[in-house]
Amino acid sequence: MIKSKADYKYYLGRDRIALNVKSTTLERKIIDVISPNPIYTFQKRMRKLEFYTNCKNKGLTKLYIAYLKYKFKKISIRLGFSIPINVFGPGLSIVHYGTIVINKATKVGANCRMHACVNIGASGGSPKAPQLGDNIYIAPGAKIYGDITIANNTAIGANAVVNKSFEKENTIIAGVPAKVIGDVDISQIIKHL
Repeated sequence: MIKSKADYKYYLGRDRIALNVKSTTLERKIIDVISPNPIYTFQKRMRKLEFYTNCKNKGLTKLYIAYLKYKFKKISIRLGFSIPINVFGPGLSIVHYGTIVINKATKVGANCRMHACVNIGASGGSPKAPQLGDNIYIAPGAKIYGDITIANNTAIGANAVVNKSFEKENTIIAGVPAKVIGDVDISQIIKHL
């Protein structure tokens, strides 16, 4: 969670690397004008809203936060994302825009790579949602729900339905319901590690 200006810059930097966005400020400005990357724009707005909500929530800044919420909601709707703030750690990589729904009680560690049509949420009226570790790959269409935990360095297969905890690291889980189907070197899937 972003708690300072240094955290904010760190999260933005890790997200930029995860999305493979050019590194220099001038290059980024030129690319944003010529051919904007809507997912990176979404993530920048999300991180800015997280920073101001967590660190600057006083006085007139509340008006600016309301403006940031408006801009964030506008791009969220355009891209099909229902992703609340303060859920993902640094290094988030959303691969495609399209329907992605995340519960606000969910927590995901650093370096998550996620595709379209992912749903992560609570189950059975419980307010508790999944807690995912660092270096998680989520393939298209995965559904992850309930009061569960997923270990670090886990790859979740396409259209998997994950409704129980998986504590072993370096595994691939897939199927309906999901089960461990093998071991994985997550750095082969998440290239920016």
